Amino acid sequence: MGIKTSKVSIVLASASPRRKDLLRGLGLYFRIVPSTVDEVYLDCETPEDHVSRLALAKALDVAERFPDAWVLGADTVVVIDQRILGKPKSRREARTMLATLAGRSHEVFTGYAVVHSRFTERQRLRYVRSIVHIRELTPQQIAAYVKTGEPMDKAGAYAIQGIGSGIVECIEGSYTNVVGLPLCEVARDLKELDVFDFLKSDGKP
Repeated sequence: MGIKTSKVSIVLASASPRRKDLLRGLGLYFRIVPSTVDEVYLDCETPEDHVSRLALAKALDVAERFPDAWVLGADTVVVIDQRILGKPKSRREARTMLATLAGRSHEVFTGYAVVHSRFTERQRLRYVRSIVHIRELTPQQIAAYVKTGEPMDKAGAYAIQGIGSGIVECIEGSYTNVVGLPLCEVARDLKELDVFDFLKSDGKP
């Protein structure tokens, strides 16, 4: 028997199709309203601080428009050599990112925030870290992957849930965190906040 969907009003403050698919897998009823927050990097900001700040800013931005709903915001970055790699702005930048990651390990941080305008004392703000090992890649292999177009809207220029799964040797930590949302941790916090418990057979909080 499949998991029934919840009728709880939750808003996902993200246009990411990966996060949408992950949440849908929990049987969670939600609507999508992307935030308008500018994803800028601040000088001397650690990856943990960066993803946490943006996740909260995105959630609060959308929460102002939906005072009766719980809002989930998130942000994901790839980090190597203490540098944050965002989404490539061009195919050339995507090739450069992949060449940097090839044959090495890097970190993926996702920050997420769960907020409600009327229950400010009950919000959750966390980040999760995973380590990803990328196999050796030739320039030709990198160019072929970039040509698929998949890297262009992904942090670090690869998608572990797509064609990019073929370049990932292994991961340490949460797989869903690398995709864009650490589901185990998010589900736990939604339960603790009495918002939603996917393990309940009736799908209700």
